[in-house]
Amino acid sequence: MAPKHHPTPLSGGDRKALAKELGRARAMTKILASQSDDARAKGEALIRQADKLLCESWNEKMWADGGPIDPSPTVDQAVNGGYSWLEIECSRCKTKRDVDLAVLRHPASTAVHDLASRLRCSKCARAGSRPAATLLQLTARARQAAPET
Repeated sequence: MAPKHHPTPLSGGDRKALAKELGRARAMTKILASQSDDARAKGEALIRQADKLLCESWNEKMWADGGPIDPSPTVDQAVNGGYSWLEIECSRCKTKRDVDLAVLRHPASTAVHDLASRLRCSKCARAGSRPAATLLQLTARARQAAPET
């Protein structure tokens, strides 16, 4: 955007007043930009806190009611809230595994409960069966070592 043109006044007093007002406007832009950055940081922190609480609420519902509870947080909300791991269990062999949500090749807007039908047990896949996984909970970090492939 081109800079705004301010015609220079003819009188000296008006030129000084214009220069003073332009200086105030430039100073005000810095102040407003700083306030905007502060408000954005506070807003992002509040959104992160809200996403964390949503994940904790969903974990409590999963523990109390069992099964994939709808609605669930999205993958993006879980990662933003600090719960980037999903603990699952194979419905056939009962092997527990942790899935890193940040590396999944799914849209970030995918709800966590929708992943239940897409995740499969790699141990059972080698045996020729592909049972769906059972979702257990969202976690902040992997609780188990990654299985060998």
